[in-house]
Amino acid sequence: MRYEKGQKATTRRQILETASRCFRRDGVSAAGIAGIMSEAGLTNGAFYTHFESKEELVRDALVDALSGQQLRLEEDLRAGLNLEAIIRGYLSPDHLTAPQIGCPSAALLPEIARQPEATREAYEQGLSRYVALLAGQLENLDSAAAHRRATAIFALMVGTLEFARAIPDTAHAKKILEDGIDAALLLTNAASVDVLRNPLEHA
Repeated sequence: MRYEKGQKATTRRQILETASRCFRRDGVSAAGIAGIMSEAGLTNGAFYTHFESKEELVRDALVDALSGQQLRLEEDLRAGLNLEAIIRGYLSPDHLTAPQIGCPSAALLPEIARQPEATREAYEQGLSRYVALLAGQLENLDSAAAHRRATAIFALMVGTLEFARAIPDTAHAKKILEDGIDAALLLTNAASVDVLRNPLEHA
């Protein structure tokens, strides 16, 4: 297939966006190249013009999803949202029911853990930038403590969302989200991560 100038980049973007949506909605294993290309409105043969393998597509789609997540957080922060609003937005009913456009960690974490090292390294790098933005919203902490706290908050948010998505009872799932918000806010406002880790040492 021949491409006009600029068309190749546009087509690659179309494949990436479709794959990212399919992976988050169906899972990496369940989303095949044929289905992704069909949903993108392209032929299977066009895939190999842009990607050497599904592994490369998974890695690039994951990086792209993380970049989009970071961009949305930056926009929210510029709009004046604080960390509490970010947490409530993440652990919201809308995010609960829309994994295909939501956080790639909450949608794919068990599968990411089984990916090749290069993919997991790309995930780690992309996620670190997002966590750094969260850490920047924590006051009265040095940078190392803020990063630890932000990592713990994000892990709690991801786990809460994964748990809630596994529950078929809608009311119960929403209660899990609410409890997760309360726990994340407690962690956000805690005096020290070290106190939470070793409370008896600080009694």
